[in-house]
This record gives sequence, C-alpha cells and structure tokens, in this order.
Amino acid sequence: MSYKWPNKDPDEILDYSVDWSRWLGTGVTISSVAWFVDNASGAKTAFNATNVVNGLQNVSQTNTSTVATINLGLGTVNKEYKIYCRITDSSGSIAERVIKLNIKEN
Repeated sequence: MSYKWPNKDPDEILDYSVDWSRWLGTGVTISSVAWFVDNASGAKTAFNATNVVNGLQNVSQTNTSTVATINLGLGTVNKEYKIYCRITDSSGSIAERVIKLNIKEN
C-alpha cells in the first residue's frame, strides 16, 4: 500500500510529513529516519539532505518523536515520484512507507 501527498509545483519548496504515531506503540518513539526515492532507472536510492535525485531535491529533513518530515524542492513536471520513509523505533523495530508525489505546474 502506498500513500499520496498533495501535488507540488517545481518552483515550490514544501514540507511533507509522515505521522507514525498510530503505528508506534505506547512509549515508543522514532530513533532514526532514512529517506529514499526512485532514481531515473527506477532503483530505490538513498535521498539525503541537499541531494537531488531524478530532478527532485531533498532540501532538508527533520523528525520529532512521532513524525518524520522532508522538505522538498524542484521536481519534473508531470512526473510521479515514489518516496520512501523508513524509521527505526526505540524498540528496534523497522518500518517503511511508500508515498507518491506528483509534480504539477500551478
């Protein structure tokens, strides 16, 4: 199953978040977050802060104890990106969500 974020204009720099609070158990928090995106060949690629992969820019990334946020810029018009958010929680469990993001001119 994948999720979908609202469309993004390539000129915008916007925050997009994944709220893990419903998945995390009582007293369990996010320990680390890793972001990935499909590259031009469709291969899942690490998407670190300040990287540009397949025309999409990871400007920065942050997280709280329950929410992972990525700040995105650029993007190719009429392209749908698959972005992956992987967390490790304080109990050692690892989970990943796939989110789709379409780039559209406003």
